[in-house]
Amino acid sequence: MQGDAFGDFERAGWSGSRAVDYHDVLGAITSRAIPALLDAADVAHGAAVLDVATGPGYAAARAAERGADVVGVDFSAGMLDLAAGLHPQVRFQPAAAAALPFGDGTFDAVISSFLMPHVTDLPAVVGELARVLRPGGRVALTTWDPEPATYLKALLDAIAEGGAVPPADMPAGPSFFQYAADDEFAALLSGAGLADPSVETVSFTHHVDDFDAFWAGMVGGTVRASAVIVSQPADVQARIRELYERNLAPWRSGDGFDVDCSVKLGAAAKP
Repeated sequence: MQGDAFGDFERAGWSGSRAVDYHDVLGAITSRAIPALLDAADVAHGAAVLDVATGPGYAAARAAERGADVVGVDFSAGMLDLAAGLHPQVRFQPAAAAALPFGDGTFDAVISSFLMPHVTDLPAVVGELARVLRPGGRVALTTWDPEPATYLKALLDAIAEGGAVPPADMPAGPSFFQYAADDEFAALLSGAGLADPSVETVSFTHHVDDFDAFWAGMVGGTVRASAVIVSQPADVQARIRELYERNLAPWRSGDGFDVDCSVKLGAAAKP
């Protein structure tokens, strides 16, 4: 994520309070797939594990609970500060996913939770993850599922239907669902020299008690979506919010919502 306009945009976007806003609302969703991520990477007691784009450190902390020797890295100082405060037992340090400061074959497992939508040259990044993995070790990655209706697609649809125009100075970024189709995900892993790739779907529902708080978290705890939404005139912002609540209506449960979430999990081994 380093050395390109979109990477610089992302790095700047995750500064300030955004990491806390993400943790307060969206972290409850993204952390749900972590047990499956760790299982796919064979994370166990005594394993040397690298968590790339660790964010608030959820996966690193869960790996440490399994007895692994873990280091979490991220390019966002705000995320690293949050992670260190939440999980003082885990080692965290700054690093970009495309230029990891570790030698070849350092780790038994390399994991990353939702890094994939945030990098422009994903094959190069996955190659870097494979480089620091020892022979016989495993890489495991999660990203958003492009196929079913989910809380995320409901937001993207609302932004599009609301007529939002991205700000002129916002650099183009990758699809939120790049390489998420099963065959593309498997080819991404194989292309990095990894063997026996597997791709599975992790689905669950997330309960939203308060739509206003959830909407505030979607705006305050994202970078790209937030940049598009907050740059719109007030009437367009209100329209997007209205459309998003409408799109969530099929999942209404009592006074809240039980929204569908779907994640793609890909894993492979280093020969």
